[in-house]
Amino acid sequence: MAASGCKGRLLSFLDYKTEKYVVAKNKKVGILYRLIQLSIIGYIIGWVFFSKKGYQEKDEAIQSTVITKLKGVSVTNTSESGVLVWGPEDYVIPPQGEAVLFVVTNFLETPNQKLGYCAESPKVLDGLCQEDEDCQEGKLVVSGHGIMSGRCLRRDENSTGTCEIFGWCPVERQFKPRSLLTNAENFTIYIKNFIQFPKFKFSKSNILETTDVSYLKCRYDEKLHPYCPIFRLGDITARAGYNFNDMATFGGSIGIQIRWDCDLDKGYSECHPQYQFSRQDISASNQTIAMGFNLRHARYYKNSAGESYRSLYKVYGVRFNIMVNGRAGMFNIVPTAISVGSGLALMGVGVFLCDMILLYIMKNGTAYRERKFEGSQPSAAGDSHEKTSLAS
Repeated sequence: MAASGCKGRLLSFLDYKTEKYVVAKNKKVGILYRLIQLSIIGYIIGWVFFSKKGYQEKDEAIQSTVITKLKGVSVTNTSESGVLVWGPEDYVIPPQGEAVLFVVTNFLETPNQKLGYCAESPKVLDGLCQEDEDCQEGKLVVSGHGIMSGRCLRRDENSTGTCEIFGWCPVERQFKPRSLLTNAENFTIYIKNFIQFPKFKFSKSNILETTDVSYLKCRYDEKLHPYCPIFRLGDITARAGYNFNDMATFGGSIGIQIRWDCDLDKGYSECHPQYQFSRQDISASNQTIAMGFNLRHARYYKNSAGESYRSLYKVYGVRFNIMVNGRAGMFNIVPTAISVGSGLALMGVGVFLCDMILLYIMKNGTAYRERKFEGSQPSAAGDSHEKTSLAS
């Protein structure tokens, strides 16, 4: 008997068990169930397939190369340098044309600096002193311009002086800057961008494939010339929401984002670059203490006697940061099957929700439970369970 019981339990694993369906004549629950079904179907078709293109395989590992070139000439006339003609080799840093570049719009010059002894700037707090003991010989001035000599230079006994330093003298001049490269907003930047999606072996450029030499005489316009790679600096800052001349005095930072969203099922010609411009040196709260952008560089010379000297420039300008991102998609049966399967699985949500309403919320839930869940009774012959099987 024990052997036959074990054999029966083993064979029961081979039985096919089907679900039992109970038709509940309840219009409210029926309408709710159909609304849930329609909502899920709308979500699958509208959001998953049309909006998110769930039938496509995606590639977001975009590979990009950016080459830039600036053009434009400006003239300045200062007491330190006289008349100067500024070309791209003078106002673009670095001059090679990379994805991040700095365009000089204004500068402060401290000419004819030589290595020697002079007073530290009174604006450097670590360089202030009352007596020689405050200027330790050989100590570097924190955020200063040189090494202390050990002397405190004061006008009189009652005044606060500054430490004498050894460095490039005289120290940097301090005065309020004013915009010098007045026509810098008319400079143009040529942005050449090559992208590739390696998964699909797809590559493209933001420049049209044409032999027309007049093509590169254009200026970018999102409606008239969306494929023009030449941008006027004043137009870039305007599209970011700022006036170029307001930024020229103290500088700023502008982000140029090139976005590639390519549906490769539509073909090569439907993959277009989209440009967005934003200012990056101002936070959302418009705190102005850190706004602007500047850096220092020097030009070194030697006089007829072989002595070295330099001109120090504190330059202000606009820093352009070119960022490229994007993704491509193409039909593939695997993501399509996953999206369809996920949608079908969501259909079970409607069944579960409606069952909970019928079982535990509706007044006649007890009657529904009796029909949905059948309990088996022990037979007179001593069987522990009564089973109903569907014979083939």
